[in-house]
Amino acid sequence: MSEFLFEARDVRKVYPGVTALDGVTLKLRPGEIHALLGENGAGKSSLIKMLAGVHAPDGGALYLGGQQVSFANPRASMAAGVGVVHQERNLVPRYSIAENLFLDRIPTKNGFVQRAEMRARAQRWLSRLELDLDPDTKVQELSVAHMQMIEIGRALSLRSKILVLDEPTASITGHEAELLFGRLRRLRAEGVAVLFVSHKLEEVLSLCDRYTVLRDGQMACADQPIAGATRDDLVRHMVGRDGALAALTHRTSQPGQTRLKLSDVSTEIGHHDINIEVRAGEIVGLYGLVGSGRSELAHAILGRHRLSGGNVLVDGAPTKIRHMRDALRNAGIGYVSEDRKGEGLILSHSVARNTAVTIWHKICHPLGLLPRRQENGVAKHFVDELTIVTPHLDQNCANLSGGNQQKISIAKWLAADLEILIIDEPTVGVDIRTKSHIHRLIWDLADRGVAELLISSDLHEMVQLADRISVMSEFRIRGEVPNNRDYDQTSQNIMKIIHQAPETTGQLERLAQ
Repeated sequence: MSEFLFEARDVRKVYPGVTALDGVTLKLRPGEIHALLGENGAGKSSLIKMLAGVHAPDGGALYLGGQQVSFANPRASMAAGVGVVHQERNLVPRYSIAENLFLDRIPTKNGFVQRAEMRARAQRWLSRLELDLDPDTKVQELSVAHMQMIEIGRALSLRSKILVLDEPTASITGHEAELLFGRLRRLRAEGVAVLFVSHKLEEVLSLCDRYTVLRDGQMACADQPIAGATRDDLVRHMVGRDGALAALTHRTSQPGQTRLKLSDVSTEIGHHDINIEVRAGEIVGLYGLVGSGRSELAHAILGRHRLSGGNVLVDGAPTKIRHMRDALRNAGIGYVSEDRKGEGLILSHSVARNTAVTIWHKICHPLGLLPRRQENGVAKHFVDELTIVTPHLDQNCANLSGGNQQKISIAKWLAADLEILIIDEPTVGVDIRTKSHIHRLIWDLADRGVAELLISSDLHEMVQLADRISVMSEFRIRGEVPNNRDYDQTSQNIMKIIHQAPETTGQLERLAQ
């Protein structure tokens, strides 16, 4: 009997023109949480898709319990006890939470769906994940963070022997992540093998037992114990050298005039008396637990949700914004969406087209034709400035790594040369080197005088980047924290405000237990 629950031995995967994996080995033991690390494009997703039955290896072999296996499709993988939460969401938007949780296991009797039973089962899993949601809610009505938690709940409900989580905490705060980690530790104690993929190295060091690192589709480090490893060790394996990530130094520029102001803003979806000011050259953070209303407030500023009170002021003047076109053309506001695949990019279009989309109205010919030369010139500039890795400007964005997609979703707003930018979860699902680059870019924009409203579920990121932090809970601003970039002090001050909010008190007390 093998000591390994799963093995990938010397596997190889080749796509047209690209060798994604070459001689890769992975070993998962029962009762362990194993981290799979690597930069975007290192081959992690290709390896996960082999476990999931999406792709078969072109070389090497897969083993379960010492026996060679071949998964013809994802259903065969699931039947063998493998549960996978992919980085891209796989929910059906028009179905309810309950229907998505049990999509392939809907309870029936005499050919009829047992909705009461399905709803009760769903409620039990929502309770375990500390989610105060109605199981009948349509998934399309949820925030990205809540969708992420539903994906995780679906995988956990499979009671798999092997659980694969690809960036499971990308869109949730540290507090929701701790709830998840508690569940993963219980699964580990029950003998489940967990493969944990994350770019958040602090999570890896605190949660995982062993780690494997891929670099450019090959092994950089195989099956090493996490005990004794440091963040620098992991970074060195991932990028291939020491000192690859330059640390940010404190900005010294002083904020200018107020560019964006929310004055006593209330919205049709429940925000009350929101007051925020963002000045030129300033980064104002907006932090809160999942469901606190952060992204929804950004959407309200951009006209997606109607204001029921108060005003949005741009350069001191009340501004009516009905949709994103108004925000861009009339108010000079850009929005880097947390959902780069669904909102941030047109995945079927080229790098050049996506980068220039915010200036189409400026460069379009009277007959509606878009000049390719101008599009390409704009794209080439930002591809070089942001070191976007693409074989050519005509490459479809769908074929790029997540990190390069995120850079393009930022580049299109740089092309528009706006003075106000709302940035929602800027580094979700990107590797540490790209994350460092995006952080530097956000600071550089502030130094150029751009007023930035930053939404992030990553508290380390928030403390590193923001000049001051507004704390949201239950669709209200509960307080503001000046940021001296001392993580322990600033995070404690933030949590003190959140803890005082009525609907989070019980949740935080459970986290502390």
